[in-house]
Amino acid sequence: MSVRILALVGSLRAGSHNRQLAEASVKLAPEGAEVDLFEGLAEIPFYNEDIDVEGNVPAAAVRLREAAAGADALLLFSPEYNGTIPAVLKNAIDWLSRPFGASSLNGKPLAVVGTAYGQFGGVWAQDETRKAAGIAGAKVLEDIKLSIPGSVVRFAETHPSDDAEVAAQLTEVITRIHGEASAPVAA
Repeated sequence: MSVRILALVGSLRAGSHNRQLAEASVKLAPEGAEVDLFEGLAEIPFYNEDIDVEGNVPAAAVRLREAAAGADALLLFSPEYNGTIPAVLKNAIDWLSRPFGASSLNGKPLAVVGTAYGQFGGVWAQDETRKAAGIAGAKVLEDIKLSIPGSVVRFAETHPSDDAEVAAQLTEVITRIHGEASAPVAA
């Protein structure tokens, strides 16, 4: 059974190291796991209950919800902006958390990883992302972590998929998510 893992990237920048990390996850997914990189977070308006009305939900938000609903698990890539979660990623979590009681994240395994320029690799942002996703209903895999520091230097001339240490760590993350998503649900 193939496990579909939806990847969301919290950076909109074309050359984003977190986007490169997500691209690497697509390439490095082990057999039985398929990582789908969601495109279009920039087109989703900020969450507003006034526009989240049946029959009037923005098409970009509908696409996000459908992608999450069709996934078995989620993998979020978060840089750190001013010590916290990027707005685009928080906005995606807000849209996925609604409608109230019917979150597209409900019970789905979710892990947060990423890279940042600083010496801690975006740990604060990743912690905030886990918190928001858990409140939104995801089954946050708290013990799956990957925070890669010094992104600007480390990935200046090397794509994350060509960094042997990062590739091995990312493959392990995806393998563990696959295991969580394919594990039988306890009755």
